[in-house]
Amino acid sequence: MGWSFRRSITLGPFRINFSKSGISYSFGMAGFRTGVNSQGRRYSSMSVPGTGLRYSKTHSSGSKKKKQSVDQPAEGE
Repeated sequence: MGWSFRRSITLGPFRINFSKSGISYSFGMAGFRTGVNSQGRRYSSMSVPGTGLRYSKTHSSGSKKKKQSVDQPAEGE
């Protein structure tokens, strides 16, 4: 396993995380948090404090651009 790094700063319900992969931020209280990870993906997590048990879900961004279909002329035109 390689080296890892993470540092957190907590300001009330806000948390800013610094890691090798970038900066992330979240909002919440013990057991429930929602935020944006270093890749820009939104997530929500629930945990049982003191146990190490945690459930996390990444939400779709909803900003994906749909590919526009290009109408190609029919053969023989």
